[in-house]
Amino acid sequence: MTQGKEGKGFGFGLGKMKELADAIRKAQQVQDEAIRMQQELDAMEIEGQAGDGLVKIFLSGNQEPRRVEIDPAALEGKTAEELSALVYTALRGAYESSTATMKAKMDNLTSGLGLPLS
Repeated sequence: MTQGKEGKGFGFGLGKMKELADAIRKAQQVQDEAIRMQQELDAMEIEGQAGDGLVKIFLSGNQEPRRVEIDPAALEGKTAEELSALVYTALRGAYESSTATMKAKMDNLTSGLGLPLS
């Protein structure tokens, strides 16, 4: 075995092995938490609505479409453009709520890891 000048082998002493083991353990913990977070986000149902609740759009926390609910009253006296605007507004609200929820969960997951965030 090749040894360095101080007779410490490759310079990878017990202290470095402990650091490596701790880093591997931390990485596994983060991976487990990320999987759990994805499952939680997928199970969520986040609502966006417009027209005082006449149009509702539901997304998962992962922004997967779940369903659309349009109250029959939303059809009365509205043009296709007006109904489209309500659907868009509800979709935008659901998307923004879903994005904020996902970001908050990611921030919670990465806080304390000391990762450089751009």
